[in-house]
Amino acid sequence: MTAVPDWLIPPEGGFTAEDLDNLPDLPPHTELLDGSLVFMSPQKYFHSVAVDFLVWALRHACPEGLKVAREMSVILGRRDRPEPDLVVVQASAVSGEETAYQAADVLLAVEVVSPDSVERDRELKPRKYAEAGIPYYWRVEKEEGRNPVVYAFELEPATRRYVGTGIHRGRFKVEVPFAVEVDLTEIERM
Repeated sequence: MTAVPDWLIPPEGGFTAEDLDNLPDLPPHTELLDGSLVFMSPQKYFHSVAVDFLVWALRHACPEGLKVAREMSVILGRRDRPEPDLVVVQASAVSGEETAYQAADVLLAVEVVSPDSVERDRELKPRKYAEAGIPYYWRVEKEEGRNPVVYAFELEPATRRYVGTGIHRGRFKVEVPFAVEVDLTEIERM
């Protein structure tokens, strides 16, 4: 039996967002949810291609004053620091030295669903992103083979919950948080 390193045993009350920068030897893309460390499984080809495509598309559509970041964690609170697949943040929050962004600086969080992240990406993370006040959330899933579908959500400020604004197959076109129009079938061809 393999011994668990002492640093991996959570302190009373769980790990904090700050701990992620100080724990030694964490695997890449470790997230913090409800004070617990969540380790990511290796990503599949669809996940990698979908993230690459969306980063490219959003960087081309992104207006001045905003930046697109890939696989950067977001501090939602003391015990929550998930790592969306990509985020759109205020350019003023980007120094080049940060390891995380504050939720207040995030305009859009995007998750590409993997087999091991279905419940987190459909339920837990959107709830936490909404409660933290992130205005927009997109969830990308693979349907029937490699066909991508994007579920778009917008924050309803009074309830701090997301409401669906569209389910997009083939062509993905939205006007908020800024104008984006892409052909999702390009993902299938990559």
